[in-house]
Amino acid sequence: MKVGRFDLTSLSDGTFRLDGGAMFGVIPKPLWERRLPADDRNRITLGLRPLLIRTDREAILIDGGVGDQMGPKDAEIYALDRARHLDHSLAAQGLNADDIDLVIATHLHFDHVGGFTTRVDGVLRPRFPRARFIINRHEWHDATHPHERNRASYVPDTFVPLLDAGVVDFVDDDTDVRPGIRLERTGGHTMHHHIVRLDSEGRTALYVADLMPTTAHVDEPWIMGYDLYPVDTLVAKKRILAEAIAGEYVIFFEHDPATAAGVIRLDGRRKRVEPIG
Repeated sequence: MKVGRFDLTSLSDGTFRLDGGAMFGVIPKPLWERRLPADDRNRITLGLRPLLIRTDREAILIDGGVGDQMGPKDAEIYALDRARHLDHSLAAQGLNADDIDLVIATHLHFDHVGGFTTRVDGVLRPRFPRARFIINRHEWHDATHPHERNRASYVPDTFVPLLDAGVVDFVDDDTDVRPGIRLERTGGHTMHHHIVRLDSEGRTALYVADLMPTTAHVDEPWIMGYDLYPVDTLVAKKRILAEAIAGEYVIFFEHDPATAAGVIRLDGRRKRVEPIG
């Protein structure tokens, strides 16, 4: 879809499953399972949806899916299904990994940056060989100094080889990476979790990453149990939702299994997502 001068395409790196209770925190199961039903292991199906941005000069990717490095045991735990993955999605757009000029990380969890690296002849290398990788320096610090609460979410093989290859450009919070493309810190999910704001010709799109991973998370208190700082998530969501509804922003949902993008509307006091694209 076009948003001003940006040509935006939600890609797919397949699907996986996570525990529904963890995905919805304090929300009771009888409420959340109406929106995303669970399997017999209490897991809900989630999408893996990097965003492709094309301008007249560059092909830019936000996040990179889970990639191909997950072992059989973890693939079974997460019910990973990559029968159709990121390479297929890029090919459908007439592109391959060599065509990506810039990659932006919202944060460094394995399901967002697993596709940043790949193993070639036994050596981990950047999957997008021509690209520079934009990463928040504070998120990098947290990812390389994990603690018991976040250790499982950070897989060094998915991002450390980028630094070794000399392709990382570190940025601070709230940074313009290109004209009209801005990283905005929300915190919440991680201390330095970012969303990506795209402004062009009077229109705005937001790639909200794990601030609102699915359309079911557009209600303010529907916050993941995975979030390290849930009250920060709440504050950020309230601000972003008010802006998005008033401005009719296009919202890209990274993990929704069915809806890649939509506009959030108010029906009385109830929020709903009107799918587009």
